[in-house]
Amino acid sequence: MPNLGNLVQKAFYLGVGLASYAGEQANTKLQDLRVQAQKLADEMVKRGEMSAEDASQWVDDMLKQAQQPPAAPSGKSESSASGQPRRIEILEDDDSTNPAGETATSSGENPDSLRQQVEALQEELRRLQREE
Repeated sequence: MPNLGNLVQKAFYLGVGLASYAGEQANTKLQDLRVQAQKLADEMVKRGEMSAEDASQWVDDMLKQAQQPPAAPSGKSESSASGQPRRIEILEDDDSTNPAGETATSSGENPDSLRQQVEALQEELRRLQREE
Protein backbone atom coordinates (compact mmCIF):
# COMPACT_ATOMS: atom_id res chain seq x y z
CA MET A 1 0.00 0.00 0.00
CA PRO A 2 2.81 2.53 0.45
CA ASN A 3 3.31 2.42 -3.33
CA LEU A 4 -0.28 3.62 -3.87
CA GLY A 5 0.37 6.81 -1.87
CA ASN A 6 3.57 7.40 -3.84
CA LEU A 7 1.69 6.84 -7.11
CA VAL A 8 -1.04 9.33 -6.12
CA GLN A 9 1.61 11.88 -5.14
CA LYS A 10 3.39 11.46 -8.49
CA ALA A 11 0.10 11.77 -10.36
CA PHE A 12 -0.67 14.98 -8.45
CA TYR A 13 2.76 16.44 -9.27
CA LEU A 14 2.34 15.43 -12.90
CA GLY A 15 -1.00 17.25 -13.03
CA VAL A 16 0.46 20.37 -11.45
CA GLY A 17 3.40 20.26 -13.85
CA LEU A 18 1.14 19.86 -16.87
CA ALA A 19 -1.07 22.74 -15.72
CA SER A 20 1.98 24.93 -15.23
CA TYR A 21 3.36 24.01 -18.65
CA ALA A 22 -0.01 24.66 -20.31
CA GLY A 23 -0.19 28.07 -18.62
CA GLU A 24 3.28 28.98 -19.85
CA GLN A 25 2.43 27.87 -23.39
CA ALA A 26 -0.81 29.89 -23.34
CA ASN A 27 1.08 32.95 -22.13
CA THR A 28 3.67 32.53 -24.89
CA LYS A 29 0.96 32.18 -27.55
CA LEU A 30 -0.84 35.24 -26.17
CA GLN A 31 2.35 37.30 -26.36
CA ASP A 32 2.92 36.11 -29.94
CA LEU A 33 -0.64 37.11 -30.81
CA ARG A 34 -0.09 40.55 -29.25
CA VAL A 35 3.08 41.08 -31.31
CA GLN A 36 1.42 39.96 -34.55
CA ALA A 37 -1.72 42.03 -33.93
CA GLN A 38 0.39 45.08 -33.10
CA LYS A 39 2.43 44.66 -36.31
CA LEU A 40 -0.76 44.38 -38.36
CA ALA A 41 -2.28 47.41 -36.64
CA ASP A 42 0.92 49.43 -37.17
CA GLU A 43 0.86 48.53 -40.86
CA MET A 44 -2.79 49.59 -41.16
CA VAL A 45 -2.02 52.91 -39.42
CA LYS A 46 0.93 53.42 -41.76
CA ARG A 47 -1.33 52.89 -44.79
CA GLY A 48 -3.90 55.28 -43.35
CA GLU A 49 -6.60 52.62 -43.10
CA MET A 50 -6.93 53.05 -39.34
CA SER A 51 -6.20 55.73 -36.77
CA ALA A 52 -3.74 55.11 -33.91
CA GLU A 53 -6.56 55.06 -31.35
CA ASP A 54 -8.58 52.60 -33.43
CA ALA A 55 -5.50 50.40 -33.83
CA SER A 56 -4.88 50.34 -30.08
CA GLN A 57 -8.53 49.49 -29.42
CA TRP A 58 -8.46 46.79 -32.11
CA VAL A 59 -5.37 45.13 -30.58
CA ASP A 60 -7.00 45.19 -27.13
CA ASP A 61 -10.20 43.68 -28.54
CA MET A 62 -8.23 40.94 -30.28
CA LEU A 63 -6.45 40.03 -27.05
CA LYS A 64 -9.69 40.02 -25.04
CA GLN A 65 -11.30 37.80 -27.65
CA ALA A 66 -8.32 35.42 -27.59
CA GLN A 67 -8.53 35.12 -23.80
CA GLN A 68 -12.20 34.18 -23.80
CA PRO A 69 -13.06 30.48 -23.93
CA PRO A 70 -14.58 29.36 -27.22
CA ALA A 71 -18.34 29.79 -27.23
CA ALA A 72 -20.45 26.67 -27.59
CA PRO A 73 -22.98 26.75 -30.41
CA SER A 74 -26.27 28.04 -29.00
CA GLY A 75 -28.53 26.14 -31.37
CA LYS A 76 -27.69 22.60 -30.32
CA SER A 77 -30.24 20.16 -31.55
CA GLU A 78 -30.94 16.86 -29.90
CA SER A 79 -29.30 15.01 -32.81
CA SER A 80 -25.96 16.73 -32.17
CA ALA A 81 -26.31 16.09 -28.45
CA SER A 82 -26.81 12.37 -29.11
CA GLY A 83 -23.77 12.26 -31.38
CA GLN A 84 -25.80 11.55 -34.51
CA PRO A 85 -25.29 13.66 -37.63
CA ARG A 86 -27.87 16.32 -38.28
CA ARG A 87 -30.43 15.33 -40.90
CA ILE A 88 -30.82 17.71 -43.83
CA GLU A 89 -34.05 17.66 -45.75
CA ILE A 90 -34.01 18.93 -49.34
CA LEU A 91 -37.29 20.26 -50.63
CA GLU A 92 -37.86 20.69 -54.34
CA ASP A 93 -40.31 23.15 -55.76
CA ASP A 94 -41.70 22.55 -59.24
CA ASP A 95 -42.52 26.24 -59.63
CA SER A 96 -39.17 27.72 -58.62
CA THR A 97 -38.36 31.28 -59.62
CA ASN A 98 -35.12 33.21 -59.70
CA PRO A 99 -34.71 36.62 -57.96
CA ALA A 100 -35.78 38.45 -61.13
CA GLY A 101 -39.11 36.64 -61.01
CA GLU A 102 -38.46 34.53 -64.09
CA THR A 103 -39.34 30.85 -63.99
CA ALA A 104 -36.26 28.63 -64.11
CA THR A 105 -36.24 25.66 -66.43
CA SER A 106 -35.79 22.16 -65.05
CA SER A 107 -32.28 21.90 -66.54
CA GLY A 108 -31.24 25.34 -65.23
CA GLU A 109 -30.76 28.61 -67.07
CA ASN A 110 -29.01 29.00 -70.36
CA PRO A 111 -25.24 29.34 -69.79
CA ASP A 112 -25.04 32.14 -72.37
CA SER A 113 -27.68 34.10 -70.50
CA LEU A 114 -25.81 33.64 -67.24
CA ARG A 115 -22.56 34.71 -68.88
CA GLN A 116 -24.22 37.87 -70.20
CA GLN A 117 -25.57 38.65 -66.72
CA VAL A 118 -22.12 38.21 -65.18
CA GLU A 119 -20.53 40.45 -67.83
CA ALA A 120 -23.18 43.12 -67.25
CA LEU A 121 -22.55 42.98 -63.50
CA GLN A 122 -18.79 43.21 -64.03
CA GLU A 123 -19.23 46.25 -66.25
CA GLU A 124 -21.49 47.87 -63.64
CA LEU A 125 -18.85 47.20 -60.97
CA ARG A 126 -16.13 48.79 -63.12
CA ARG A 127 -18.33 51.82 -63.70
CA LEU A 128 -18.99 52.21 -59.98
CA GLN A 129 -15.29 51.88 -59.17
CA ARG A 130 -14.43 54.62 -61.70
CA GLU A 131 -16.98 56.96 -60.06
CA GLU A 132 -15.30 56.67 -56.63
